[in-house]
Amino acid sequence: MVLAVILAANIVHAQQLKFPRSFAEDKKGYMSEAYWKHWNEEEQARIDADIEKYRKADAKFAIKDLGRNRKIKVEQVSHEFIFGAHIFNFNQLGKKEYNDRYKRSYGELFNSATIPFYWPHLEWERGTVRFETAENDTEEWWNNCTNPQSQFHWRRPSTDQIVDFCEQKGIRAHGHVLVWGSRGNGIARWWTDLMTPAEFATWKTLFTKKNLYANKSEKGNETWKKLSLEEIAKLFPDYPKAMDEAWENRIKQIAERYKGRIQSWDVVNESASDNAKGWIPENFPVSRSRRYSLMTGDYPYKALKWAEKYFPQDVKLNINDFRRHPSYTAQVQRLQERGCKIDIMGIQMHIFSTKKCLAMAEGAKNQTPAQVRKYIGWASETGLPLHMSEITIASPSQDERGLMIQAILAQNLYRLWFSQKNMMGITWWNTVDGCGLKGEPAVSGIFTRDMKEKPVYWALDQLINHEWKTNTTVKADKSGNVEFRGFKGKYRITYKDKKGKTQVMEYELK
Repeated sequence: MVLAVILAANIVHAQQLKFPRSFAEDKKGYMSEAYWKHWNEEEQARIDADIEKYRKADAKFAIKDLGRNRKIKVEQVSHEFIFGAHIFNFNQLGKKEYNDRYKRSYGELFNSATIPFYWPHLEWERGTVRFETAENDTEEWWNNCTNPQSQFHWRRPSTDQIVDFCEQKGIRAHGHVLVWGSRGNGIARWWTDLMTPAEFATWKTLFTKKNLYANKSEKGNETWKKLSLEEIAKLFPDYPKAMDEAWENRIKQIAERYKGRIQSWDVVNESASDNAKGWIPENFPVSRSRRYSLMTGDYPYKALKWAEKYFPQDVKLNINDFRRHPSYTAQVQRLQERGCKIDIMGIQMHIFSTKKCLAMAEGAKNQTPAQVRKYIGWASETGLPLHMSEITIASPSQDERGLMIQAILAQNLYRLWFSQKNMMGITWWNTVDGCGLKGEPAVSGIFTRDMKEKPVYWALDQLINHEWKTNTTVKADKSGNVEFRGFKGKYRITYKDKKGKTQVMEYELK
């Protein structure tokens, strides 16, 4: 009942909601004094100054046929900056009204959608790729499904329908992911078919029957752990070439189907930790990992080269990782030195634990401004645009304080990320409560499971659609010259010409 009252009040008074940015403003004490020491007024002023410096620009243009009334209406219609979310629950929420609300958030709040291309689910059966929408991918089928989360394609809808949706809505599309070493979500479930009979027999001796096909993380037995890469390469002499061919064919097939319809791709995902351990040596046939096990060699380099070969030049190729550490920067720099086309560096930030979110509100040193600036600084050494590519912030509880803690944490982190010079976007991960991957928090959405906006939704809405949008009226000089300072993006300029007729023109501020 408390949650329902809070959400109802937030919807009614959405425009009046205020989320504190200092200890003095936090009248109800949602966050501790220790938290506000990290996010003090000096820090908030620095963030504001950097937003003004890096996210805005000066507009200067002339209108030749301007009439005597020199007032110009300036309306920002879109952002240059990416405010995204994954779209993994497309048509899967069980009711048309839920699905419709979910879809409205793309365009209403988000201008980018991350589309799932996980190999095990996209190509569930070898040779059959789920691009097209089959009966069991329709909204009607999901609305009548009584156990959605037990379906193999839960959070993995067919991709054609989402690409079409993004194009119709004018939403930027981002593909995730092409090459990932995760045997649960990255490698095709039929991957052992690529082994020779002798290699498969060897594999069976190294892993338990229960996890032989490894549709979840598997550490392997003690024998596997003790094997060197040289020993593994001798045991599996033919598999690496077969896997290379399968990976390359997958990238080629996806690239040929979508060409430039999807603007960017996570080409390589979560390889930095294994690389830092020396488990992905350059120019070696195999790679290994305690978590992911057997993988073809030098795969981050190969994947980026395959992607560059098959995708159009204007498609952005990303590398993406959860490792916020100098070793990730070093990996990216080395790939750049080797001639890889990397256009964007993705940085994940998942706070899956509700206890950690509560601890942050109490002042714990987690994602403080100093820490954020440190890992952004490391990543910026690559010279690449940066993308906070996967964001999770859970609500510690479902009472008023818990919901507001989530909103305030998100507000401050978004502001700080938005203020960073090299940052190009931020993508929220699970937008709907109870719709994440198994093991991810059920309360990290910006919507409840029945698609009611939580306070965090309104916190982001106030930033994206109000505070960070330029809408103003300016006056041109006698020669028709117009000047204003605004957030980077596309604008609609409205004025009256010499005949008194209203004219509308488009303008892009970069």
